[in-house]
Amino acid sequence: MKFPGMALVAAVVLSTLAFFPAQAQDADQLSKELANPVADLISVPFQFNADFGSGPDEDGAIYTLNIQPVIPIEIAPDWNLIVRTIVPVVGAEDTIPTDDSVWGLSDTLQSFFFSPAQPTAGGLIWGVGPVFQYPTATNELLGSRKWGAGPTFVALVQRGQWTTGMLANHVWSFAGDEDRQDIDRTFLQPFLTHALPRGQSISLNTEATYDWTTEKWNVPINLGYSKVFKIGTQAMSWKAQASYAVVRPEGAPEWGVMTGVTFLFPTR
Repeated sequence: MKFPGMALVAAVVLSTLAFFPAQAQDADQLSKELANPVADLISVPFQFNADFGSGPDEDGAIYTLNIQPVIPIEIAPDWNLIVRTIVPVVGAEDTIPTDDSVWGLSDTLQSFFFSPAQPTAGGLIWGVGPVFQYPTATNELLGSRKWGAGPTFVALVQRGQWTTGMLANHVWSFAGDEDRQDIDRTFLQPFLTHALPRGQSISLNTEATYDWTTEKWNVPINLGYSKVFKIGTQAMSWKAQASYAVVRPEGAPEWGVMTGVTFLFPTR
């Protein structure tokens, strides 16, 4: 299994499919909902990330296919529960001195956001709840071998063509392999999205992680472009993104690219 070749084929196919536009009004609305992590929209993203400059000699690469379904559930007339799951399939090349290549499933992260069905009078959209990390890694080099849990929240405002907000969580380990390092990690993702005509958008965000055990930051900045389109009646979104780590611990990737497709299922 070689992810780079798969990514090239996928990028060409998805770029071609992106020329099949959705109806402009529908595409713009779906694009706006996609910018909202707790929107009343079922989405199933498949995102392929290729990150470079990692390992002891900074010549390693990490390939990650993130499968991340987002499912909103109405639990009361005025409240939704948004379940966001990230299942990463990972390949690492030349990142570990004792192993040239390792491939498999990494740990799964699942968040539960309790969110009001409507924004506040001031336009604030928010959600809060627990986040869990499950030790699903198929190789000890790809996961923590720890169970983790903690709080998570998201808050954002959508005005005109702009969406601004913050998603954050903190995970502590509470069980698992006692010989492995404990998890004590904060994740911060401020984000900014600007909507363009015909379901297009550009986005800027950081995915900052602070490890309280090692006292080190990892801060990649991501710049992306996305477009909503349809194949028949199926609404989809294609996204491409470039990233660069302005702060990183030793051995972490320096830069990367991402491409992916999201299947969209409006609930209304």
